[in-house]
Amino acid sequence: MLHPSYSDLINAVNSEVAPGEEPIVQSRYSIVIATAKRARQLIAGEEALVKAPSNKPLSTAVEEIHQTMVKVMGEDDIPEDEFEA
Repeated sequence: MLHPSYSDLINAVNSEVAPGEEPIVQSRYSIVIATAKRARQLIAGEEALVKAPSNKPLSTAVEEIHQTMVKVMGEDDIPEDEFEA
C-alpha cells in the first residue's frame, strides 16, 4: 500500500482550492499522471524539494506532492503556448 494514499494526495492538491470551485484533481488517474510527470522531471536532473524516505524519483515526487511543495495545475491553468503540439 502506498503511503500516503491516493485520497491523501488528492486532498493535499485540492487543499488550496476555494470552497465552491472545481477541484484541480478529481481522480486517481490525474494524481498518477501528475506524480509521474514530476518523477520524470527529477530523473532529468531537477533538484528535489524534499528529502524523501527513499531516494527513488517516484517516492520523492509523491512526497513533494503530499507536502504541496509542487503545484499541480489543471489543463485550464496552463498557458496555450506551453502545450506541446
